[in-house]
Amino acid sequence: MDTALLVSAVLGSVVGLILALTGAGGAIVAVPLLVFGLGLSVAQAAPIGLFAVALAAGIGALLALREGKVRYKAAALMASAGAVISPAGLWVAHRVPDAPLMLLFALVLARVAWRMFRQPAAGTAHDLQGGADPCPSDLPCRLNLERGKLDWTAPCARALALSGATAGFLSGLLGVGGGFVIVPALKRASDIPMQGIVATSLAVIALVSVSGVAAAAASGHMLWLNALPFAAGALAGMLVGRGFARHVSGARLQQSFAVFAGCVAVGMAVKAVHALMSTGVV
Repeated sequence: MDTALLVSAVLGSVVGLILALTGAGGAIVAVPLLVFGLGLSVAQAAPIGLFAVALAAGIGALLALREGKVRYKAAALMASAGAVISPAGLWVAHRVPDAPLMLLFALVLARVAWRMFRQPAAGTAHDLQGGADPCPSDLPCRLNLERGKLDWTAPCARALALSGATAGFLSGLLGVGGGFVIVPALKRASDIPMQGIVATSLAVIALVSVSGVAAAAASGHMLWLNALPFAAGALAGMLVGRGFARHVSGARLQQSFAVFAGCVAVGMAVKAVHALMSTGVV
């Protein structure tokens, strides 16, 4: 029992350290670490990962809110849509066999890893080409420069609600925060500056994750004995990692994490295929 608590705390500290050093991404490896480190199923690990994500993202969102970077109305709409759909993802997770769920998680993780690996190079090329992204005139959500707030329209509300619902479903299904859905969605749908997008994404992740944790706890699917030390380790790792973050190269670190996440995705895929073969499905 004591060993399990220690392992949970160590795994959580790894997630917190990655979160601190990369600014994102660590949350999505929480479930694979729990699957491999503690032998949990994806459905069992997902609520634990969400619990740690909710705490970490909540701290980041509160700090950003104090700095005035969070678009709180947009965050509230997206989080509301996500909170409504998140229990449906949790419901599906506990009715789908673990092997197909693990394979789906591996595919999602591989996609995130590939995007993170390419992002620094894309950013460098963008800088060499000369500056800010063009701002299309047909964006559904646009900032009113006079008021400094979004002009709310039906297409804007629809785009934000849809992305929030997608993030919420994946949050309940796989135990991920959904930032890899929310950030690109906000970039495609709005002209909000990148700092505001990241801050708003953190707020949505925190709120949606809390709803997922509440649903898991209410249905009796939260393994608190593992969740509490894991979350405590994540917070400790994040605090320690913040001290090192300013001394390392962000782009190189992000690519290193992407390689690590890709390896984890391959490991999960192999484990899922082996499980399917053992049951005669493949």
